[in-house]
Amino acid sequence: MLRRLPSAGERVLQGPGENAGVLDLGDGLAVAFKVESHNHPSAVEPFQGAATGVGGILRDIVAMGARPIALLDGLWFGSDGHDFDRAVAGIGHYGNCVGVPNVGGETVWHEAYRGNCLVNAMCVGLLDAQRLQTAKAHGPGNVVILFGATTGRDGIGGASVLASQELGEDDADKRPSVQVGDPFTGKKLIEVSVELVESGLVESLQDCGAAGLASALSEMAHDGAGIDVHLDRVPLREEGMEPWEIMISESQERMVAVVRPQMLDAVCALCAKWELESADIGSVSDTGVLRAVYNDDVVGEIPAALLTDECPRYEVEQRKPDSWAVPPARVRKAPARVRSGGRGSTRPCCGCGRRYAASPSRSRARGRARRTRSPPACRPCWAPRATWRARAASRSG
Repeated sequence: MLRRLPSAGERVLQGPGENAGVLDLGDGLAVAFKVESHNHPSAVEPFQGAATGVGGILRDIVAMGARPIALLDGLWFGSDGHDFDRAVAGIGHYGNCVGVPNVGGETVWHEAYRGNCLVNAMCVGLLDAQRLQTAKAHGPGNVVILFGATTGRDGIGGASVLASQELGEDDADKRPSVQVGDPFTGKKLIEVSVELVESGLVESLQDCGAAGLASALSEMAHDGAGIDVHLDRVPLREEGMEPWEIMISESQERMVAVVRPQMLDAVCALCAKWELESADIGSVSDTGVLRAVYNDDVVGEIPAALLTDECPRYEVEQRKPDSWAVPPARVRKAPARVRSGGRGSTRPCCGCGRRYAASPSRSRARGRARRTRSPPACRPCWAPRATWRARAASRSG
């Protein structure tokens, strides 16, 4: 379905296939934007799940060479309760710490989302149209740099444990898989990344998010390019991590860049100025292979295309809407006395859609009784409007 949507045009600078879409605004200015979900992490741990969803979408915009200027969020929950409040707190916390405002969004409460919420995060950024960045690695011999936060065991398996499995009574066992955000490091990461792009120090830039280095490096190895990564050079914050843990850790606030060898010292100096870790963890090759090395031993090797364009596909189970379970509380029987019109009839509310009693009412005007039409909304929806109109009438009088 998504392939049928228009994705090319005179002002489209970047369509599908990169970290975000980019449109030309004219006068040398472009806008980058993206929206993605962080549903299952938010269902398991609402605060960190929603907060790291915001952090991830910020880094996607930064990876295009843009400075984030606004956030938007769509929240679908079962009710206005603890989980919803914690998700809102996580969104506000991360956005406030990095200094990017949340300017809008949408909130829906429905029983269908109880226990399996939807949290969609969107970010908008501005950039110089001539400095549009790409994640694709190129130039055999160029250096691969990892910078930002150090790597730990938090979030290991998050993409597979949380994104595709059903939630149930054992949700507590999945909590170690929820990523943990550090928005203050995220703020420094934004400033470093923007300055690297504006200074022309990087050839490509990629966010390190779901599936960690395994995903980021495989997406960078494109069009015949390969990457050799030395996992023993990755800065760690936990002892005894295995090579596979380093490769798929989803520790937040990390970016990967490809730079020319002569720019390596300048990049490391800029990261040090902002008190961020940086390390030369590998190089670009022309083999088309993602190769992982640990203490001079090859511990993993696979054609990068098998993890991206040529990865296995699966069919999503489809069901007709009429086979979906409807919560009993939503099934309401109409009163037996309801007729097609007159006293006792019902009509749909223009506000919430529920049916309400539409019996005609009587009022006094000029000393005689007259019949009036029922309002086009039920009492909960109509009462605030009626109050507002009454106050407006009193002020105008």
